[in-house]
Order: sequence, then C-alpha cells, then structure tokens
Amino acid sequence: MEVRVTQKEGVQFSVNARTHELTSDQPAENGGQDTGMTPPELLLGALGSCAAYYAVEYLRTRKLAETGVRVQVTAEKLKQPARLGNFVVTVNCPVSLSEAHNDGLLRAVHHCLIHNSLASPAKILVEMPATKPVLAAG
Repeated sequence: MEVRVTQKEGVQFSVNARTHELTSDQPAENGGQDTGMTPPELLLGALGSCAAYYAVEYLRTRKLAETGVRVQVTAEKLKQPARLGNFVVTVNCPVSLSEAHNDGLLRAVHHCLIHNSLASPAKILVEMPATKPVLAAG
C-alpha cells in the first residue's frame, strides 16, 4: 500500500493513491487556503470511513440494511508529544437491531484496519534518502 504526497504550494499538498487524488491544506488561520482537509481531519476520515465499511458489510451480509450507515469520529488534541487521542467513533445504524446484531455490529467495527492500527503501537520509520548537493551555476 502506498500514498504519495507532493507539495502544491505553501501548506497545500496533493495526496495520491493509485489513480485518486485529494488535497490536504490548512485553514487560513494556519497559513493555508482551506482547499482541503487537514492531516488530522484526514486521519479521522480514514478511521470513520473504515468503521463505516465494516458496519455496512455486517449489515449487508445479514440482509439487515443496504444503505444509510453514518459515522462520526471525534478526537482530542493531546500534548507531550502532540498527537490525537481519546477517539470516539459513533456509528448510526439505519435500522433497529436485536441485542445480538448490535453486539455483532460492534464487533465488526472493532475489526476495522485503521482502528486496529491506531489501537496498537505502530513502528514508524522516517527515511531521508541522501541527496546530491546542487552546484550553483556561474
């Protein structure tokens, strides 16, 4: 899995995966033009859309509902180190569920890849390939 990020201008970035592109930006008060979601908003969007996918699949495979799932994700900004935490994923189901299906839907959402990635400490390697110095013309 790979995503490529390229600076467009200022704090605006093009985020590309396969044949898809979206823009990440900052609001005006952070020096941006507000043309796209901020990186933390993209993270919440990834978590929410992943949870929604698992909820929809649970409901669809059991013929309980085909459409109408809504998910809201909130998080708090924490410090030392700066990060997001205390995530709350609220899944709104379009139909009433029995207790057994409610529990099953909850279990399904807990299998979300993004949820599991955030819930378990991840190893993150930051690399900086060696660059050749640019010689001044002249």
